[in-house]
Amino acid sequence: MAGKLVIFSAPSGSGKSTIINYLMRQGLDLAFSVSATSRPPRGTERDGVEYFFLSPEEFRRRIAAGDFLEYEEVYKDRFYGTLKSQVEKQLEAGQNVVLDVDVHGGCRIKEHYGDRALSVFIQPPSVEELRRRLEGRGTDSPEVINDRIARAEYELTFAQRFDTVIINDNLEEAEAEALARLKAFLRP
Repeated sequence: MAGKLVIFSAPSGSGKSTIINYLMRQGLDLAFSVSATSRPPRGTERDGVEYFFLSPEEFRRRIAAGDFLEYEEVYKDRFYGTLKSQVEKQLEAGQNVVLDVDVHGGCRIKEHYGDRALSVFIQPPSVEELRRRLEGRGTDSPEVINDRIARAEYELTFAQRFDTVIINDNLEEAEAEALARLKAFLRP
């Protein structure tokens, strides 16, 4: 039996990665989609495991050929994207595929797969709380935090385009709500 897709999008600092990691440990037969990038491998990263590593030229060729469900040029010649062939291969193998993508990619993938995909938007309780979380990480300069907040305000306008919105005000409650939604969606 073919698998299904679960798409996650959220502003930076919303707790999306924490919630996804929790869900991956819940015995739901979930598998991450392996994305493509035009950046070089870092450390021990291997092609086809962490990412599919493509040159910027190859990435552009594959964009022109329509090989991507979604992609973005984050910086000049620095592309990230989701290959249709990879997702289809995983679905045909019966895997339930988890995608962690930006709001544009999430909307495009949902549009492509329709009811075979559940799109989940993880939302912070407020922009002020999001700022507090980002500052609490201690990893970004005030300028970077301001840029992330501006992007988050934009991304929050997409929430209503997702199948479900989970407000991460309390992490345990957000995890429980996400688990319940996925179990209902993945039920045969």
